[in-house]
Parts: sequence; C-alpha cells; structure tokens
Amino acid sequence: MIDGRASDAVWRAAPWSEAFVDIRGAGFAEPLFATRFRALWDERALYLLAELAEPQLFATLTAHDAVIFHDPDFELFLDPDADERHYFELELNAFGTTWDLKLDRPYHRGGRADDSWELKGLQVAIGLDGTINDPRDIDVGWTVELAIPWSAFQAPGGTGKAPAAGESWRVNFSRVEWPLSALAGRHEKVPGACEDNWVWTPQGRIDMHRPERWGYFDFNR
Repeated sequence: MIDGRASDAVWRAAPWSEAFVDIRGAGFAEPLFATRFRALWDERALYLLAELAEPQLFATLTAHDAVIFHDPDFELFLDPDADERHYFELELNAFGTTWDLKLDRPYHRGGRADDSWELKGLQVAIGLDGTINDPRDIDVGWTVELAIPWSAFQAPGGTGKAPAAGESWRVNFSRVEWPLSALAGRHEKVPGACEDNWVWTPQGRIDMHRPERWGYFDFNR
C-alpha cells in the first residue's frame, strides 16, 4: 500500500541511499537537513520512498503542474535509455502536489519542457511528521512514497516495459529548500533569498538538467 509510511516492513528491508549533498559537489557546505531515499521495483512499477528532515514544514502550491520548486520540494529525473535526451521529471511538495513533465533534451541544448505529458498511473502518498504551515513548533520532516508504473515511460525515451536484468537507467534526485521567516504566525519565504539545492549525485553546477552527470540505477534481479 502506498501510504507514505517509512515503517512498512517492505521498506525496512531496503537499503537507504547515500545522504544528499550540495548540487555543486565537493568543497561546498553540507546540507542543513538530511535527505535520503530507498528504491524497489517489480514487473509493474518502480517504488520510491524519500525521507526529508525538515524543522518547518511548508507548502503553498495546490495546482497540478504548477512550478513546484517555488515551494520546498522533492524531485526525480529519469532517462531510461541513458541517451541524455527524451527524459522525464517529477516534482512534489509537502502537500503532494505534482508537476510531471518531459524534455526532448536539456535546456542548455535548446530543450523544451512538455507540461502536457502525464505520468499515468502514478501513486503518491505524503507522510508529515509535524504540523505544516505552522511556525509555532519544530517539525521532524516529511516522507514521499511513490509507485511509478513502467507503462508511463513510453517512446521516445522509454519502452513502457520493466527494465531487463542488467539494464541501467540514468537517474537523479533533487531537493529544493527555501529559507523561511515567520511573520504574523505564518511562514513566508525570505525575500530575495536564494534556494538551496541538494542532490543524490552532484551536478558540478546549479543545474539539474545535465543528465550526463546523473547517477545510475542498475536493475539487477
């Protein structure tokens, strides 16, 4: 069951990823808050569980396909055929609001985002350990649980089928964090402040759309 709970037995048996690091890589400050994920798969879907430590849970966006990284968010990037073209992106905030899109190539190569693409069959659950949008207390964090059917990844870019044994996909994960202030009993982003970008595999610059810098999922069975 996709319920946003990291305590489920199936997840307890799966290893955690390495902790996320600054998007620019070595030599930059460690993230203020920990982020990590677990991954499983079967013939039907890819399953992900991400754990984001967060002392002040905050979200504002509720419309599907809004620009979710304007809130603190969790992001997933997938390039099934690892050709650095026709790749897929998903962003979520702590409300569980999603933005799914597909790119024909990276933005710096003239790529265009297709917001009309839908991650069909996606299941999302968010677990909140704290009180969202309430600065009066200190929260623990939030959990993202996803089930993403292989059938969503159609050509070009994917086959719509489960990966074969030994197949590798280029993959990366990102977390965007915004500095917050408390004003009149509610959170606000600090005016003019820049966001932090924390990732699984460093990009060498503040740009997630460099698929040649992503990591690999090796689907060994």
